[in-house]
Amino acid sequence: MSNHTGQDPAATAAAAPTSGTFQIHYFASAASYTKKATETLPAPLPLRRLFRVLEEKYPGIRDAVLRSCSVSLGLEYVDVNDDDEHDDGSGNESGVVIQVGDEVGIIPPLQKQAWYLI
Repeated sequence: MSNHTGQDPAATAAAAPTSGTFQIHYFASAASYTKKATETLPAPLPLRRLFRVLEEKYPGIRDAVLRSCSVSLGLEYVDVNDDDEHDDGSGNESGVVIQVGDEVGIIPPLQKQAWYLI
């Protein structure tokens, strides 16, 4: 059965993001540490608070994995200004905010390999 747009309602619902969340994808060592390839987190979330949220969920991940990772938001790499030590607690957030339906990637550095010709 289809809705007024001609699409299957079940397929439309499955493709829509869960209300109030964004998807985060973990790659390589980040996936190993979290034991997940992907999960959803509450949105909106200021990007600068992302590492704090992940550290609360996965103690030790900041130093073990995140400090050397790249972060993507959508199709763009972004800088996470993880400045917990400068948080004045006022609740005033500035900068990039992860929105409902966004996709974030935690991407560890690629391993450098030496290739030798024999």
